[in-house]
Amino acid sequence: MHYRKLWLGLTTVVIASFAVLGYYGAEIYRLAPPIPQRVVTTDGKVLFTGDDIRDGQNVWQSLGGQEVGSIWGHGAYVAPDWSADWLHREARWMLDRWARQEHQQTYDNLPVEAQAALQARLQKELRTNTYDAASGDLTVSPDRAEAIQTVGEHYAAVFGDAREAASQRDAYAIPANAIKSPERQRLLNSFFFWTSWACVTQRPGSDVSYTQNWPSEPLVGNAPTGSIVIWSVLSFVWLLAGIGALGWYFAVQNRKKSDEDDHLPAKDPLLALNPTPSMRATLKYFWVCAALMVLQVGLGAVTAHYGVEGSGFYGIPLAKYLPYAVTRTWHTQLGVFWIATAWLATGLFMAPAVSGYEPKFQRLGVNVLFGCLLVIVLGSMFGQWLGVQQRLGFDANFWFGHQGYEYVDLGRFWQLFLFAGLFIWLALMARAMWPAFRQPGEGRHLLALFLISSLAIAGFYGAGLMWGRQTNLAIAEYWRWWVVHLWVEGFFEVFATVVIAFLFTRMGLLKAATASAAVIFSTTIFLSGGILGTFHHLYFSGTPTAILALGAMFSALEVVPLVLIGFEAYENLTLTRARPWVAGYKWPIYFFVAVAFWNLVGAGLFGFLINPPIALYYMQGLNTTPVHGHTALFGVYGMLGIGLMLFCLKGLATRSVWRTRLLGFSFWAINIGLGLMVLISILPVGLLQTWASVQYGMWYARSAEFMQTDLMDTLRWLRVVGDTIFAVGIVGLGWFVLGLKTGWSVVPVESRERAPSPPLSGHARPSV
Repeated sequence: MHYRKLWLGLTTVVIASFAVLGYYGAEIYRLAPPIPQRVVTTDGKVLFTGDDIRDGQNVWQSLGGQEVGSIWGHGAYVAPDWSADWLHREARWMLDRWARQEHQQTYDNLPVEAQAALQARLQKELRTNTYDAASGDLTVSPDRAEAIQTVGEHYAAVFGDAREAASQRDAYAIPANAIKSPERQRLLNSFFFWTSWACVTQRPGSDVSYTQNWPSEPLVGNAPTGSIVIWSVLSFVWLLAGIGALGWYFAVQNRKKSDEDDHLPAKDPLLALNPTPSMRATLKYFWVCAALMVLQVGLGAVTAHYGVEGSGFYGIPLAKYLPYAVTRTWHTQLGVFWIATAWLATGLFMAPAVSGYEPKFQRLGVNVLFGCLLVIVLGSMFGQWLGVQQRLGFDANFWFGHQGYEYVDLGRFWQLFLFAGLFIWLALMARAMWPAFRQPGEGRHLLALFLISSLAIAGFYGAGLMWGRQTNLAIAEYWRWWVVHLWVEGFFEVFATVVIAFLFTRMGLLKAATASAAVIFSTTIFLSGGILGTFHHLYFSGTPTAILALGAMFSALEVVPLVLIGFEAYENLTLTRARPWVAGYKWPIYFFVAVAFWNLVGAGLFGFLINPPIALYYMQGLNTTPVHGHTALFGVYGMLGIGLMLFCLKGLATRSVWRTRLLGFSFWAINIGLGLMVLISILPVGLLQTWASVQYGMWYARSAEFMQTDLMDTLRWLRVVGDTIFAVGIVGLGWFVLGLKTGWSVVPVESRERAPSPPLSGHARPSV
């Protein structure tokens, strides 16, 4: 097997991709929308200072940030996108003011010609960049200053307890007195204004805004740019070219294949597995995974219900104690926590299994890490609740409360704690696997990728430490997507692919040489688009046009390997029929088949639905995003975490036969429920919002006027069907896992004669 070319290809892709990612990251630093020293009127009145804007960003973060509405399209979906909403309200106020001054009637009642004249005047005023880099001043007209004050008063009513804004608070799922002081509200208004200003004001030397003319807003002339259209078309062509190239490669490889001896073991090799103390210590990780999974689904049900009853839960005034910002934060964070815990525990379980070596104090290390993870989960959740309740100052909130960035909401102290915990995990992995790595054989290549992916998991979470309390939002978004895309969607997937290969080779279902070559090649193909595909999240986040071009092209490449995902699903499915003993692993393998299905549907179809710039221009921040989010995060990574968990639980009790009727029911309920949740509720809502965005603008697609119509209300209620089936499946899975401990999920059998099981390398195993 020629591994040198495979490793050379992987190394080249990684180095070249990160060089480009780093270079354009520096460009984002250089070209981020500037925060002015002062916002002043033409007659010298100071409206805001730069410190006000930065402190306002901290107020927004303490509220829950991206868990309460969104900024630049990133965040939650019940409340408005504040940048788009502010822009529209400011534009409408100015148009109405001029219409009354010049025509003595409202803007809507003017003839079309008069409306067009006022729109041209508005666009000239709002799109002209009046920021002076030399003085640091951003100058606005007295009319615009009055518009800013009026919009600010509206937001003060929404985030306060004004009776006239009660219906909007309910529609937005924002509790009364979410902001408890007028000074904090003033600061929040300054930040909202700045984010809106970046959406409409043209970059110096350009005819497009800092956010590539996002959001869609006809009143101010925000429409798709030529670059958005061109790079969208080219991304489709690039996708077809990539599919053709990969199809050609597989056709050539199939012609070269020779008949191989597909001899499979007659008995389950894992019956010879003697779990070490550290392997048995991972059991509690999986109990916690199951518990967090059930809790996450419960919080998801509450969060979804806030979309139709913003101030309570079936009449219970729950928002007073657990507002939407808290439940959604915990829902998204627990999803990452339990999936990551399942994968980390799988690594701790597999390391001694593949090497046959148990280092000293390994069990102690596994237990210490478990304690650390529990403290991080509980401590960060409590801190986030305190932050949203406005009980922490700006510094305390940053360190221990709510950072406001979706998926990385936990405070900086908890981030540092988790970062340290990941390196403890890496050390435990490396010390257990090192003896196997030192032995020659085909399995060394798989082990090397295992260690590299483990190092990447520990190291790349550090990207979440690259922003500070008052870092420019465009720069913070760049690093946030390093964590969300590269850490969660990237290197965790590489790690999981390697772990699955280890499981199948350990069971004798795959040859080490075949698995090693396939994993290195698939990792190369995946990272070819995956690393630079990070940029597709940053099209409209205050970044230059080059980001849009790179994101469009390389996010299209991310879809390329998914067109052949059916082969993976079929091969995994046939493994269940390879030998009679493999049937005992039927349901763990079925979850891997589900991973392949949702990879194609969730990551592929629904992902590419919103990936091209022209699609995302109208869809960013709409319910088409959680369609992709649910089917990719849970459908791919969640199913994978469940499959890995079940494999490890089976490996810890290979001499027990499972009662799998409940497990089978849970599998189908989870998958059917997830599909119905998306197809009859979230997707129709998102598509109707897309129509509204194209027809009237982003502000309308997210407005209470549109989202609270009878049709939209009915579609949101229809989510109960899929959610209920899905939740029953999750509870059933949790009940099954609990039954492995209590006994109702297993049928005890007589002890079986142990047979020797060779290690991956083919050499004698070290003694345990």
